[in-house]
Amino acid sequence: MTHATTSTADTGPGHADAPGIPVEDVDLLVVGGGKAGKSLAMLRAKKGDRVVMVERDKVGGTCINVACIPTKTLISAARVLRDVQGAGTHGVTLPEADGGTAALERARIDLAALRARKEGVVGAMVAAHETMFPASGMDFVKGTARFVAERTVEITLTDGSTRRVRGARVLINTGTTPSLPAIEGLEVVPYWTSEDLLALPELPSHLVVLGGGVIGVEMASLMGLLGVPVTLLHAGEHVLDREDADVAAEVTAGLEALGVTVLTGARATRVGAAPGGVVVAAQDGREARGSHLLVALGRTPVTANLGLEAAGVETTGRGFIKVDDHLRTSAEGVYAAGDVAGSPQFTHASWNDFRILRDLLAGKEASTSGRLVPWAVFTTPELGHVGLTEAQARAAGHEVRVARTPTAAVPRARTLGRTEGFYKIVVDADTDKILGAAVIGPEASEVVTSVQMAMLGGLTWRQVRDAVITHPTMGEGLNIVLDSLG
Repeated sequence: MTHATTSTADTGPGHADAPGIPVEDVDLLVVGGGKAGKSLAMLRAKKGDRVVMVERDKVGGTCINVACIPTKTLISAARVLRDVQGAGTHGVTLPEADGGTAALERARIDLAALRARKEGVVGAMVAAHETMFPASGMDFVKGTARFVAERTVEITLTDGSTRRVRGARVLINTGTTPSLPAIEGLEVVPYWTSEDLLALPELPSHLVVLGGGVIGVEMASLMGLLGVPVTLLHAGEHVLDREDADVAAEVTAGLEALGVTVLTGARATRVGAAPGGVVVAAQDGREARGSHLLVALGRTPVTANLGLEAAGVETTGRGFIKVDDHLRTSAEGVYAAGDVAGSPQFTHASWNDFRILRDLLAGKEASTSGRLVPWAVFTTPELGHVGLTEAQARAAGHEVRVARTPTAAVPRARTLGRTEGFYKIVVDADTDKILGAAVIGPEASEVVTSVQMAMLGGLTWRQVRDAVITHPTMGEGLNIVLDSLG
C-alpha cells in the first residue's frame, strides 16, 4: 500500500492550521463511500495513487445497506409468498393429507427467517467490500469528515482520535438521508423511515405511508404482498408525480389489488397518537389511522455538517452540491457525484458518475450532458421507464405518436399468469425516433433496457417493430405495442 505524506507546517490562506495534528497529503481524497466514491477510490488506488476514503457508517454505500439491495431482497421474498399463495391457479397443490391447495393459500411469512435472509445478503456484500477496499491499496477510514480548509478534512475516527487529510483532488459522495418534513406532531409520535422499515422489527397490523413517490409505493407494495393493510397518503394528483397520469393510475390499481388504500390530494398536516397506533390528518380533513407510520417524503442531501464553506463548495437552496456537467464543484480540484450532487437518485446513475470521473481523471473527455437514465419501480406489477413521458414530450414541443397495448397481449405474460399493466411508447412523429417508454408488467425493469438500447442506437420505431425478438419473452411486447402504429 502507498502511504500519504504528512506536513505539520500548514499556514496561510486556505490551509488547515492545526498545531500538533499533521496534515496528510494524498492524490485523491474521497468523502463518502457510495457507488461512485468507492469505485473511483479503488480504481485510482490500484493505479498507484495515494487514496484516502472516509465513510461514516455505511460500508459499501446506501444502496447495499439501506436501499436497493435490502428492499429488493425483501420484495423478492414477498413475491415468492404471493406465488405460493396463488400456486393453485398454476395447478400446484399439496396432498390432501397436507391441506391441499387451501394450505398453500394460508402460507404466511416467517419474519425472522425473512429478516435473516435479508441481513445475510447485505452482510455478505458489506464483508466483500471490507476485503476489497484494503486489497485495492486505498486507505479506508471509518469516521466522520468535516472540511476545515480547501480540499482538506478533519476526520473524527470511531475511536475518538483525529486525522487531517488534504487531497490534490477531492470527491464528495456523501449521499442522502430520509427527509423529515415539518409536520405537526411528528416530533413526538413514533414513526419509521424506509431505513427503519427495512429492519423489519415487526409486521404492522395496519401501516400508514406518507408519500407516494418511488419509496412510498415500493414499501406499500411490499407490505401489501406480506398481507399488511396499508393506507397511503400523497399530496399530488397521483402517485409517482413525474409519470403520466395513465401510468400512475395503473400503478395505483396494482397497489389497490394488494389491499392498499391510496389517498391522493392528501397533504399530511398533523400526526398524533391514537388507540393502538397513530392517526394522520390531511389538509382536506381526511384522516388515516394505523398501527405504524412510515414517512417516505423524499431524501435530503448529506451536506449540512460537512463544512463545505471552508472548502469553497457551493450548494443549492435544497442543500445539494452545485456541479457542472463534468461533476466539478465551485472549488478547484473538488468534484461531487451521486445523490448529493443532484444526480438522479439511482445507483446506476452514481455508477455512471464514476465512469465520467474515471475518464476525466485519466485526461479524457466525459460529461453528464444528454445521458439517458432509465429507472424501475419494483411494485407489483413492476414499472420500468426510460426517456420522456408523453406529457414531457408534448411540453418540449414534440409532435408525438403514442403506441400502447395491454400487457395481456404479450404471450409470455399469459404463460406467467401475470397480465396486469400495459406497454406505452412515445414516438417523435417527425423523426420516427423513440422519445420514451413506460412498461408495466412482469420483468418491466428488463424490458425498458431494450428500449434504452434502441434509443441510444438511434433506431426508429419501425426498426424496433420489425426486429426479430425471441418468443415468448416479455421483450416481444415491443414488437406487439409498436404494431399499433401501423
